[in-house]
Amino acid sequence: MNLNPAFAVALMSAFLLAGCRTDKEDIVFSDEASAPRLETNSPALLSAKNNSLAKADETQIELLVFRNLLTRHFWDDGEYTAIFLRADDAEVTALQKMFPDRKLPIKEGYRADLQPNQSPRDKDTGRSAMILSVDVGDPEPDGSVTAIGKWYAGGAVTGFYSFPLKKNGQNWEIQNP
Repeated sequence: MNLNPAFAVALMSAFLLAGCRTDKEDIVFSDEASAPRLETNSPALLSAKNNSLAKADETQIELLVFRNLLTRHFWDDGEYTAIFLRADDAEVTALQKMFPDRKLPIKEGYRADLQPNQSPRDKDTGRSAMILSVDVGDPEPDGSVTAIGKWYAGGAVTGFYSFPLKKNGQNWEIQNP
């Protein structure tokens, strides 16, 4: 097979140029570009609220789940300096009063330093921290509600519990599954 020498040189040049280009810009992965940077009092740090429950019911459910999560020991094996709550200020204050002698202090979520691909950090100490959050589902036809209590201290230290709840008079109660 005979190739035209000019065509062969052009073809070789194209191959060489295509493979030799260097790009000094960082590659941005899709999850990095969309990762939120949460600033002080960011509404993105607060739990998503549903509209089908009364605010008082939703708050009562969140407090029950937070209290349950705060009695567990997700943080015992780590060197965490704080537990941040994704909750409004009134809920955080109520839980701080319920657990005044906690080894790890309970702090408002906006005081956490959140960076993509890193564990949450306590802005006060610069050390690792844990974030607790609650997602409340919509009521089921039987009046029950499922809430998901989550903990997060980085990609390897994350999890959740599902809490079935039912109203008994004026109060919500966690049901045994």
